[in-house]
Amino acid sequence: MRQYIRGATALLKALGGDPTCWKAVQVREFMLARSRHCGADTTQKLITSLRAFLRYLQFRGLCAADLDQAVPAFAHWRLARLPRCLSSEEVRRLIAACNGSSPRRLRDRAIILMLVRLGLRAGDVSQLRLCDIDWKSGTLCVVGKGRYEVRLPLPQDVGEAILQYLERRPSVHSLDRVFRRHIAPFKPLLSGDGVSNVVKRALRRAGIKAPAKGAHLLRHTAATEMLRHGVPLHQIGLVLRHRSLDMTAYYAKADVALLKQVAQPWPEVNA
Repeated sequence: MRQYIRGATALLKALGGDPTCWKAVQVREFMLARSRHCGADTTQKLITSLRAFLRYLQFRGLCAADLDQAVPAFAHWRLARLPRCLSSEEVRRLIAACNGSSPRRLRDRAIILMLVRLGLRAGDVSQLRLCDIDWKSGTLCVVGKGRYEVRLPLPQDVGEAILQYLERRPSVHSLDRVFRRHIAPFKPLLSGDGVSNVVKRALRRAGIKAPAKGAHLLRHTAATEMLRHGVPLHQIGLVLRHRSLDMTAYYAKADVALLKQVAQPWPEVNA
């Protein structure tokens, strides 16, 4: 309802208070101008609210018939964008930005490595418990969305980074969470926001102007790196815990070299 009122108010302000004078071209230009400054979800809500408002005016006989048809549709395809990720060189710089022997830097390094090697979600990292790590088998148990549980292999550098952090981590009894805040009283990271803040600070230290901020950037990066190293899509999907292969196929667009190999030449047109 609030979105409906905002859209109607903006339209009245832009086109004037007398809807009988409105033209289809004015409605269309208004919508196109507004959509340039809005995201996909906001634009779609604006389209819905304007069409509903114009239909109401038509019902009351206050504007021209079929004026709602002047509101253009919004073309937005699911998974149409290229995945936002870092290059291999940027990943190296990001990890190097967490070098140091302080508990905070050791924690940040372990978190960054978990995200970029395993493609974990921020919430997975913040909720990680000591009992989730099986050091003998070198595996990690992750419980994600919908309580979906999976056991992932623990890479060597990730395991070593976690051990180094645990050795220097502030000692607090009766806390099973692996990662904690670096400021007393050293409470565990309560949500994925804390993990994303670690990523944002590391990006600033590394001087990386990323296409997106937060932990999900490294999840995309992990997927594209696995693809570039020849890991099949279905195996990437298992690591990322995707329920559908379509979600994993989203990352196939990032391998430009492979796409060039399978692209077909454009047929010549004979006049």
